[in-house]
Amino acid sequence: MCGAKTKSLVFIGLLLNCLEMVFSANTGFSVSIYDVTSRSISVRWPKFSGASSYRVTATAVNTVGPSLLVHFSDVTLKAPLTSLIPNTVYAIQAEAIDKNGITLAETHIMQSTAPDIPVIDQAYSKLSNSITVEWRAVPGATSYMLTAQDGDSFIETVVKNSPGTVTGLKPATLYRITIRSINSGGKSQPSPFKKAKTVLSAPILSVGSPSCDSIAVSWKAVPMAAGFSVSLMRSDGLGRMLRENTTNTSLIFTNLDPGTLYTIKAYAWNANGMPGDDFTYNQRTIPCAPVNISIEEDEPGHLLVSWSSVSFGHYYVVFVKSDDGLEVHCNTSYTQCHFQSDCGFTYFISVFAYNRAGQSPLGDVFNYTTAPCCPSDFRAVFVSSDTVRVTWAPVRGADLYETRAAARSTAVLCNDTAPACTLSALQCNTRYSITVRSFSEARGSNTSCAPTYVATAPCCPNDLILTQVTQSVTNISWTAGMGAQSYVTTLESPRGQAKCHTLQNYCLLGCITCGTNYTVTLKAISETGLMSSCTYQGYSSSM
Repeated sequence: MCGAKTKSLVFIGLLLNCLEMVFSANTGFSVSIYDVTSRSISVRWPKFSGASSYRVTATAVNTVGPSLLVHFSDVTLKAPLTSLIPNTVYAIQAEAIDKNGITLAETHIMQSTAPDIPVIDQAYSKLSNSITVEWRAVPGATSYMLTAQDGDSFIETVVKNSPGTVTGLKPATLYRITIRSINSGGKSQPSPFKKAKTVLSAPILSVGSPSCDSIAVSWKAVPMAAGFSVSLMRSDGLGRMLRENTTNTSLIFTNLDPGTLYTIKAYAWNANGMPGDDFTYNQRTIPCAPVNISIEEDEPGHLLVSWSSVSFGHYYVVFVKSDDGLEVHCNTSYTQCHFQSDCGFTYFISVFAYNRAGQSPLGDVFNYTTAPCCPSDFRAVFVSSDTVRVTWAPVRGADLYETRAAARSTAVLCNDTAPACTLSALQCNTRYSITVRSFSEARGSNTSCAPTYVATAPCCPNDLILTQVTQSVTNISWTAGMGAQSYVTTLESPRGQAKCHTLQNYCLLGCITCGTNYTVTLKAISETGLMSSCTYQGYSSSM
C-alpha cells in the first residue's frame, strides 16, 4: 500500500508540475517555480496591489515533518525555500498580506524536490576518450547527469543508472568528475568531485611484411607515453603469442610462418605503468620468393621462364628487363611465362609471388643472354680463282665470327673478331656453301644462321703448248679447263702484247717479234662470267 501511495503522489506531482503557473480564483495572484534542487525550491510571484508583505508555506505531502513558513517584505518577489526533504512533493501556498495582516490573495502549487545528491564510489578510464563512473543509486532518481570538467571546458552526459560513462574526452587529461541525480522535479546539486585521468591514446600502427617470415611494425610517438607493448599471434589461435615491450617506435617480429594471417595488438603506457587504448591490426606474411627458377630458349626468339610453386602464393609476376632498359612483365597464376626475345641481348629476370599481404621479397635475379645475331649484308668477292673475301655487317652480341666454306667432303675455316674473312685454297669450279656464324662467350654460337652459296673460278687448263707456226705467228693450245666456256690468251713483252679470245682450246697469235721473251697468261671464263687467271712459263720466239 505504501508503495502504491507513493507512486500516486509522484504522479500527482508530475501532473501539477507540468503547469507553469497555478492562479488563485478571481485574484490574478500566482506563484511559479524557477529552480529546484534536492533540498530547495525557488519560487517567484508578481507584485500584488495593496500587499505590504508575502507569506510562503511549503508542506510535505503525505510525509511526516514540519511545514516551512517564510515571510517576505513587499519588495521581495522571489526566494528559495530551503531545508526541504529530497525527492518529496511539497504543496506550496503563497499569500499576499496587507498592512493589517489580512490576506488579500493566495495561490497554491505542487512541486517535488530533486533526488538526494549522489556520492561517487569511483571514477576511472579504460579508453582514452572516456571516463566511467560508479555510484550508489539514489531513491527517486530517474536518471543521472555526469559532468567531466577540464579547466573552463566541460562535457555532460545523462545516463540511466550506474555505471555511467562520459565520452568525447581528450587522451591523457585530468578531469574533475561530478554527478547529479534527476527526477521530474529537477536536478540535485553536484556531488563532491573525484579526479580521474583518461588513459593514453593508442599508437596507430603501420604494418608490413618485408620477408616471408617477418612482420615489421612501426608507429608515431604517443604524447605522455613512457613505453609501448606490442603483441603478435596467429589469427587462427595456433602457436604462442609473441610480446615485446619497447621505448622505440618500431619492431620486427621474425621466424614467422609464411603466408599466414597474424593479429597485432599494441598499446602505450604512462609513467605509472597504466596501459592506454590498444590498437589491433591484421597482417598476413608475403609469401616466400619463388625458387628453382629456370630459363630456356625453347625456340629462337622465345624465352620460357618457369619456377616452383610457392605456398600461400595466389599469383606470380615475372619481370624481364633487357640490357637496353626495356622492361616487360607477365602476370599469371601458373608457374611459367613465355616472353619474346631478340638475339644478342642480355635479359635480367626476377619472379615475385603475391598474396593478400602483397609482394614476396626479391629472390635471386637471373640473367640470360640470347645467342648473338646472324650476320647480315653478306658479300663474297673473289680475289683469285681459289680465293674469296667475305664481308658482312657487325651484329649485336657477337665476340667472334667463324666463316666456313664447305663443298663435298672438304671445308675451309676462318675465325676473326672483324666482320670479314678471306678464304683461300678453294677448289676451282666448285659450288661452296659459305656460312658465317657469330659467337659470344656467354651463349656460344648462333646455329640458326643460313648459308650462302658461292661457285668458284673455272679451273685453269693443266697443259699449255706453244708452237711457232711462222716467224710472226704462234699457235697456243691447251687442254680444256673444267667449268670454262671461253678463254683469253695473252703474250706480253716490253715491246707489246698479243691477245686472243676464243671458245676453242687453241688460238693463233700473230705479230710475234723474234728473239723476244714473252709472258704467257690464260684466263678461263665460266658461263656466268667468273674468271680464273692462269699464268704459265715464259716464251721466247726463235725465228
